[in-house]
Amino acid sequence: MLSSGRSSFHPLTRNPWNLAWNPGGSSAGAGAAAAAGYGPLHLGTDIGGSVRLPACWNGIFTLKPSLGRVPVDPPYFGRAIGPMTRTVADSALLMAELAKPDSRDYMSLPSATIDWSAGPLEPRGLKIGLLLEAGSGLPVDGEVKAAVEAAARKFADDGASIEPVAPFLSPDMLHLQDLFWRVRSWVDFSALSHARQASVLPFIADWCRGGADVSGAMVIKGVANYMAIRSAATRATQAFDYVLSPVSPVPTYRAEWETPTNDVHRPLEHISFTMPYNMSEQPAASINCGYTKEGKPIGLQIAGHRFDDLGVMRLSRWFEQARGAQKAWPEAPK
Repeated sequence: MLSSGRSSFHPLTRNPWNLAWNPGGSSAGAGAAAAAGYGPLHLGTDIGGSVRLPACWNGIFTLKPSLGRVPVDPPYFGRAIGPMTRTVADSALLMAELAKPDSRDYMSLPSATIDWSAGPLEPRGLKIGLLLEAGSGLPVDGEVKAAVEAAARKFADDGASIEPVAPFLSPDMLHLQDLFWRVRSWVDFSALSHARQASVLPFIADWCRGGADVSGAMVIKGVANYMAIRSAATRATQAFDYVLSPVSPVPTYRAEWETPTNDVHRPLEHISFTMPYNMSEQPAASINCGYTKEGKPIGLQIAGHRFDDLGVMRLSRWFEQARGAQKAWPEAPK
């Protein structure tokens, strides 16, 4: 549940752009490995932003597919597996394999013939929404906002119609989602032996304990909140072909912290742009759109309609070409 490289199971994972920075998570290793050049193809899992956040903070590309596009065992509401690579083309190569059917996922989509290698989707004539305020969580950092606005202008310059999208995730929705996940995790945590519980990262153990005494009525509210977020995300985005937004409201942060707030009482303040698309099952990509003055990568999120995974990939491929060259990838310390 952490957007961080912190773990009680393995040493601290750090961001290759600067070892003092966090690589994000929970797919921290995949994000850092892609940026560091450990290999071309990496996988991550995402239930609230866990491939898009490390992609954002490591300057790489990822796609959180539509729910069920990539079979996962066990499936769960919002859970997706996505490719994490330096380029869109490498993710397309990986998706051609990942999206093959597997009957073990009883929530997977029907097999479909998709040309993942299809060329860029030109923005001309597209109606694209621009979401710059999520409605909850941390405020958007000025440099992040400026980079996303600059990216949106590239789409507009190439003929897209850019229109603002109103915030649609309320603080209460974010709180209920946090509470529901705490209860779900408390059930797993409390089933462990005391010895196993003691090996859990203290931040996560404390977070789980926040779900110990939640009433049944509140749990049902949490379940209903899944559908409320799904409805809100769909209503807000259905008028557009695609929606642009920040991936994270803030740049990466200290490597030693568990979350950008480093506060177990406010652990999900950075996922208000990413998490709704898990609930609505819509595909959403993260692609680098710039850097802060310190050199921290900034991610642009491109979201599409449910099942339009290929469209999101193709539009990302266009932006990859339109944005110009990225900074040189980080090299291993000598």
